[in-house]
Amino acid sequence: MEEKKLDINSIIGFVLIFGILIFMFYQNRPTPEELEAQKAKQEQVEAQAEKEETPLLSEEEAPIAIDLQDSTAIANYKGAIGAFGYTTPNDGITTLENELVTLKIDNKGGEIIEAKMRNFVTFDSVPVYLVKDGNASFGLNFTTSDNRVLNTRDLYFEPTMSKNGDNQVLSMKAKVAADKFLEYRYEMKPNDYLVDFTIRSQGLNGVINSSKPVQLEWKLKGIRHSKSIQYENRYTRLTYNHEDGKISKLSEGKDDEETEEDVKWLSYRQHFFSSILATEEHFKKAELSSQNLVEEESRTFGYTKVYDSKVPLEMNGGELSQNMHWYYGPTDVDVLKHYEELGLEDSIPFGWGIFGWINRYVFTPFYTFLSSYLPYGIAIVIMTILVRLAMSPVTYKSYLSQAKMKVLKPEITELGEKYKDNAMKKQQETMKLYNKAGVSPMSGCVPAFLQMPIFYALFMFFPTSFALRQKSFLWADDLSSFDTIYQFPEGFSIPFYGDHISLFPILASVAIFFYMMMTTGQNMPQQPGMPNMKFIMYLMPFMMLFFFNNYASGLSLYYFVSNLITIGIMLVIKNFILDDDKIHAQIQENKQKPKKENKFQRKMREMMEQAEEQKKTGKK
Repeated sequence: MEEKKLDINSIIGFVLIFGILIFMFYQNRPTPEELEAQKAKQEQVEAQAEKEETPLLSEEEAPIAIDLQDSTAIANYKGAIGAFGYTTPNDGITTLENELVTLKIDNKGGEIIEAKMRNFVTFDSVPVYLVKDGNASFGLNFTTSDNRVLNTRDLYFEPTMSKNGDNQVLSMKAKVAADKFLEYRYEMKPNDYLVDFTIRSQGLNGVINSSKPVQLEWKLKGIRHSKSIQYENRYTRLTYNHEDGKISKLSEGKDDEETEEDVKWLSYRQHFFSSILATEEHFKKAELSSQNLVEEESRTFGYTKVYDSKVPLEMNGGELSQNMHWYYGPTDVDVLKHYEELGLEDSIPFGWGIFGWINRYVFTPFYTFLSSYLPYGIAIVIMTILVRLAMSPVTYKSYLSQAKMKVLKPEITELGEKYKDNAMKKQQETMKLYNKAGVSPMSGCVPAFLQMPIFYALFMFFPTSFALRQKSFLWADDLSSFDTIYQFPEGFSIPFYGDHISLFPILASVAIFFYMMMTTGQNMPQQPGMPNMKFIMYLMPFMMLFFFNNYASGLSLYYFVSNLITIGIMLVIKNFILDDDKIHAQIQENKQKPKKENKFQRKMREMMEQAEEQKKTGKK
């Protein structure tokens, strides 16, 4: 019986290919003079891009600017806004702050102009800001009874701070009289990311033209927080809850827009952090858009996407009343699950269908449990071991199928030689052999198919698990991002690979290669007219090396450990559990038993016989 041997020629070939590529990258690396020129050019391009960058608001949308020291300018401003000129223009910022988040609200517009996370920093140790330096705008567009079209971003609000128990309450009022006003009310609780937000009016029936729509518009330009802007941008999306709990998203890679009905909340997700506006009454309609700003990897570009939502608000009895909530905080399941009544946990990208279910209800709580007792990297290793042990019966079935195919290989080869000039006959006889021996060539695919939900769930888990953010393990300083053992000089990047070398993807690719050697190398016959499947399967680890170089190092760590464990399990199965002689004897015994065709096998046989008969008739 043929003994499986390690294909040393394949190993040498891949080592040579890798060496040639490294040599080519080395030979084509830029000189110091070229690097300096590229750096100067890059700085020039980025400076020009900053100048030409589309502002968040167009000139028509930008708030009216006035000089508060100029009495004439103030008078002109009051004349332009009509009845709302009752409120004296007054510059000022009010701060709401608890243990988790700091919000700054401007008197002009009554909107949040800064949202700072108190307990988190970016990849370069700068505090995480979700709103800062004019990257967001919030306002109401409405028409007055004297046909003025106003935006609350042009109005000055009077702030009043108070307490509701332990809660901080900020009332911002744009007045048309002492007891007539438009109010934004913010209420911040201790140790909570969620801020209650109410829009209401009092005595404005007859001031606001209720026959024309009042439109809420919220814009935000996502601020970069991660070292790879392309990677962060991949998980930066506008997500929304609508139509009785349906969760939808705009495109993550291109500009997109939608008009939806019955919207419960809008989430401007920025990978690991989210800005969410939720409403208790539901928005009957919302026009949503997302503009992608990232075209290529950059170490300095500061923004990912521009989000825009336009929502018409209904008036009752000529007055506004809308109860809402602002959420500025981490996209973390442990935090968002506390807002079950709003369903904010659904804004986390667990994945779709059964894959998302596995991620949400199995891997996320399981890893949370492990990491509460173990270091984060060790928790990944332990989870990997337990997952692979749980899947070992599937691995056994897969390897058993391969062992049976290996035993039949000499007979299949003999059939190939016997019917080398008649492919149809060879296929018929091969299927008869499989049927007699009780072997299905597809049986090895079923275990692989069963593992696909696990594969995809973990593929989504590692890049989006907040628990891994900025958690280090060995040389990786952040398990939610790529590990770097060598950074190429500035301006030098390998196409499809990146500007750095990550070690965990190299280790994972090597482990995948040896796994492929054990599983496909022993039983991958070359079919005439078909591509070389061995080459394709061996090429996969090389492709994975490029793909994982810019992916979460936690995922590469998982695949490295997972393939090592799988290789170990397969060696145990091969050397201590399966016996090729017993398998051969069982197959020979199966051949002697009468076999009954199922409907599918009978149909396939009849089709092949019909095709063979037509072929003979055609020759005559």
